[in-house]
Amino acid sequence: MITKGRESKPHIGIYGRRNNGKSSLINSLASQDIAIVSDHAGTTTDPVKKSFEITGFGPVILVDTAGIDDSGELGDKRVERTVRTLEIIDLAILVVTDNSWGGSEDDLISRFRDQDLPYIIIHNKSDIMQPTPGFREEVRKKCGTDLLEFSAIDKRNYEELIDLIRITISEHSFKIPTLLGDLIKYGDIVILITPIDVEAPAGRLILPQVQAIRDILDNDAVAIVLKEREVDAFLKKTGIKPALAVTDSQVFVKADASIPHDIPLTSFSIMLARFKGDFENYLKGTPKISDLKDGDRVLLLESCTHHVACDDIGRTKIPRWITNFTGKKIDYDVVAGLDTLPRPITDYALLIQCGGCMITRRQLHNRLQPAIKAGIPVTNYGMAIAWVQGIYRRAIAPFVKGSDDSLNYL
Repeated sequence: MITKGRESKPHIGIYGRRNNGKSSLINSLASQDIAIVSDHAGTTTDPVKKSFEITGFGPVILVDTAGIDDSGELGDKRVERTVRTLEIIDLAILVVTDNSWGGSEDDLISRFRDQDLPYIIIHNKSDIMQPTPGFREEVRKKCGTDLLEFSAIDKRNYEELIDLIRITISEHSFKIPTLLGDLIKYGDIVILITPIDVEAPAGRLILPQVQAIRDILDNDAVAIVLKEREVDAFLKKTGIKPALAVTDSQVFVKADASIPHDIPLTSFSIMLARFKGDFENYLKGTPKISDLKDGDRVLLLESCTHHVACDDIGRTKIPRWITNFTGKKIDYDVVAGLDTLPRPITDYALLIQCGGCMITRRQLHNRLQPAIKAGIPVTNYGMAIAWVQGIYRRAIAPFVKGSDDSLNYL
């Protein structure tokens, strides 16, 4: 299974039959040879990711896939892997040639619609054979969208394709909304509490902390970064009253004690939960932690892979905190990246998702949907930690105030 990489750039999947020029299309978009091209059908055997910037659009990750018409036992496995990439894609490009359309294309369009996935259809190799008016009409009737004539050789309609990508891709996948901009204003001071412990990467901050700093600066506010043991002395010495404090969830209790209660406090993980997670379902699901029973199984989803420390947040700390809070004998599974689950989703009494800083919003929502559809409560690392440590109401308050029923789940 192809998994999400180290960046949350929009993912564009290239789909179609073998030898329809999918890899040539990628090279054309990238203006460089980054995918292997051959006249032999089936050159691309597994999904391959290529990260680069499309001129006139921005940074993306293109996913080159095997032909959807591959055959045989090995070919069926390749097709299965191709289909599974739809879980991480923000935009699909279906490549057809030779005025040819059949069951393979019908199946892909059906899958795009099932995933509510925006898509573009291009007729490649149009320097050899152009799409006929009849074929254009057939595609329009089947898909409700126009066919774009294209050639990776002479780059006809290249700019039109870039424009089509720009207007078709989901807005939330490329345009980055604000993390904290609706909570702060010009000149506000925001304290970021960032422990430097065994899990902190050497020489740098973790991505959510960096994203918060950038968002604060983008909103013309001031970011002050402190370790948890420096907060009390800083506030006392400076007399500064910040507009907001954001803490690492692992030191929630210390932050709650240090930050005066008339100052809003939340965590980086809860910030991300509101930013790209299914926040409403998190609000509904978090209190279900208190309903866990002996023998229940909890699934923790990390959307990246990292070195596992002895006191890892997902594998050790959260399970320990939940077990101590509930007093129940609970089993835990942890899945890193976007790998397949070890059990059917219905085996779980609760799903706990990390902040998802390494994946797109669409990928995170796709990850949650099977549990939500099955009626299984979902929550987020930071929200779960706040619940079991007794500071949930304060931690979510910055993001739910103004909603009449925002705290009805407590």
